Amino acid sequence: MPLMKFLNCGTLCLTLLLISDSIFCSVVEESGLAYHHSSRVSMASTYSLDIYGPDEKELPLIAEAAFDEVDRIDQLMSIYKTGSPVSIINRNASSQPVPVETELFKFFQTCLKYSNESGGAFDITIQPLMKLWGFYGGQRKIPQQQQIRHILQRVGYEKLVLDPNFQTVYFQETGMAVDLGGIGKGYAVDRVVALLKENQIRRALINAGGSTLFALGAPPGQKAWSIKIRDPRLTHNSEQSPVTVQLRNQCLSISGNYEQVLIVEGNRYSHIMDPREGYPIRDVLSVAVITSSGVKGDVMDNILFVKGVHKSKQFLKEHPDVKAYFFLPNSEKGWKMIVLPSDSR
Repeated sequence: MPLMKFLNCGTLCLTLLLISDSIFCSVVEESGLAYHHSSRVSMASTYSLDIYGPDEKELPLIAEAAFDEVDRIDQLMSIYKTGSPVSIINRNASSQPVPVETELFKFFQTCLKYSNESGGAFDITIQPLMKLWGFYGGQRKIPQQQQIRHILQRVGYEKLVLDPNFQTVYFQETGMAVDLGGIGKGYAVDRVVALLKENQIRRALINAGGSTLFALGAPPGQKAWSIKIRDPRLTHNSEQSPVTVQLRNQCLSISGNYEQVLIVEGNRYSHIMDPREGYPIRDVLSVAVITSSGVKGDVMDNILFVKGVHKSKQFLKEHPDVKAYFFLPNSEKGWKMIVLPSDSR
């Protein structure tokens, strides 16, 4: 077996096998299962798979099918591919209702459900606001208050109209646009999990760019997958970690203020915005969430980041399957950790 070490995966540090190439396959003698590792770049992230199964020859084929499914989701939801259904919606839905396929329409319905539940803390219509701050390839800058007030007229999930009878999407304001990046990875991960189960895979680790990860079953001889969450104040290359979590048939999703950052006069402004106010959240470093699915994980880490610790306590009473780790600024250590619900530590 290959040497054990910490493998840096962007937002997360994972205790995994050291792989010299992007594809690796071997037989784990003590379990009688074959092991396969591979990765592919998709949705602007590196997706990796670590899977165990009885048929060594089948594992690479299953992995390729899983990555193909991720690519399909990218083609469906990308805002950067001009021919994607979401790009077509963004170009046309302000002038007329745009018909969409059932899969995407149901996904929009899921997004609006979480927007309603969170009181707008999660909102896929945030794209115009992100552009204003320069987080879509433009020059990052602090906009004037008047600019923010103006652009907020184009933001708001309540202005996104879904017609289930005709299966259409419509924007009530000109200049509106959606961005599914905050939840698309989670959906892709869930689709991969479903595909693996269909192929009788019961032990796997699916990692979407380090920000969304699903642990299916556990490695041979283990009760769970051990995942190290990195220190929110350290670089990606750091192997230090404030906490290790044990995952089995669960998702770990994390949002942090260290990925896309605007720094002005020593002040950090992250890309994680309150869609209702138009400003980045500045009193949270990162939020890691453990829950039942990739979609829910991606949504919840965003909602809790925006709501903060105090408001999240009440919100999580409606979501007992969610456990959250908040990392907050602290002058002595650099951060302090708060776990919700507190009685589950």
